[in-house]
Amino acid sequence: MGVLAWVIMGLAIWHFTIFVPDRFWGGIVGAFLASVIGAVVVGFLLHGLGLPGESQTHLKTAFEGIPGALLGIGVAYAEGVRRGNAALEL
Repeated sequence: MGVLAWVIMGLAIWHFTIFVPDRFWGGIVGAFLASVIGAVVVGFLLHGLGLPGESQTHLKTAFEGIPGALLGIGVAYAEGVRRGNAALEL
């Protein structure tokens, strides 16, 4: 259940990437994958390399995914800028 909370939190944070220029490595899909993977990895690390079960999942468990989602999005953006991805001009 904790992994589900981390994935949902990564998905929720990913929705805010609409407010920044699309220079992510892999585009918006790359930002999505980086956010979800980052949330799960950091949540897993913060929870002591263990998976919380249903009885151990609390609101705090979902908040453990926020730093990882932000870190993943930041890495995807920095890599996109480094590779020279131009922002889409609409």
